[in-house]
Amino acid sequence: MTSSLPGAPVRPAMTARSPEDLVAAGVVVLGFWPTESVVMMTLDADHSFHARVDLPPAPTDLPAVAALLVEPAVHHHTTRVVLLVHTSDRVRARAAWRALRTAFRGAGVDVVTALHVGDDRWWSLTGGGPGGVSGDTEGTPLDRDRLAAHPFLAQAVVDGRVVQPSRAALAAGLEPDPVAVARVAALAARLPTRSAEVLASVAVQADEGAWTHALVDRHLADPARPAPSDAEAARLLGGMASLRVRDAAWAAITRDRAPVATAFFTDLLRRAPEHLRAAPATLTAWSAWQAGDGALAWCALERCEAVDPDYGLAALLTDALERAVPPTVWAGGFDWREGLDLT
Repeated sequence: MTSSLPGAPVRPAMTARSPEDLVAAGVVVLGFWPTESVVMMTLDADHSFHARVDLPPAPTDLPAVAALLVEPAVHHHTTRVVLLVHTSDRVRARAAWRALRTAFRGAGVDVVTALHVGDDRWWSLTGGGPGGVSGDTEGTPLDRDRLAAHPFLAQAVVDGRVVQPSRAALAAGLEPDPVAVARVAALAARLPTRSAEVLASVAVQADEGAWTHALVDRHLADPARPAPSDAEAARLLGGMASLRVRDAAWAAITRDRAPVATAFFTDLLRRAPEHLRAAPATLTAWSAWQAGDGALAWCALERCEAVDPDYGLAALLTDALERAVPPTVWAGGFDWREGLDLT
């Protein structure tokens, strides 16, 4: 499940007055145009949040998917939601709505509006037809070109938020740059202080941690500063193989710096050799979560899982995303040196 989480900053209020407004709002809060998905937008949660789940291939899995959305809604005391079922398959949309309707009704959550959003039409799913499914068969034309110019989407552009054409396009922004990876890998191989044995040294962790924290802090404090050089990236990535040094970089991330941190660690991730990718992937995800970009956070966590499925910090963040924990619970700026015995 990907989600735009509670307490997300830089998300101005959007007042939806029509189904087209709801579709546009869903695109804006996710940051991409969803396909084969269910999008949930909460109206009165303790911490307003929005979420997306993939539609499963098998209809028998629909109740489990519905439960993925109901659980965080109930946890955050939501009583009213809007649901958008994005699929080109009308039968699939109606089956999904039946499962969703049953799950949300059983949890005492009112589905104010539910829409099936197809390729070029939308249908209301709420209604008094058989099984609680609306009898609307014709639907209403949906002009994607016109919708792309919707005021909600236009405002997102003004605010500097890029809306991707799909989740795949969003994830593609984290793809490795093969040329840059080769440059950094060659430099990292020449660094003598990056073996596991050396990084286990408390003195090396202290020195590398101090250098790492200072470098990351400088860059996050000045968005105009050029990205780290390949040599700096090699040292930073090699050092973050130590969790203590990784924590030195992590400690520099605060909520007010989160958008800058997202760009910083994304750049680092795209230049990282595969065996050094877990730390920058997870810190990209952490920064995106702090910036309120749950969809990008999920994409970055997938990068980490591909190289290290048991990475501890990634597991911690995955749990937070699944439970729609608001980024406001994190104060940031902790002392990464705590417990480091240099006596």
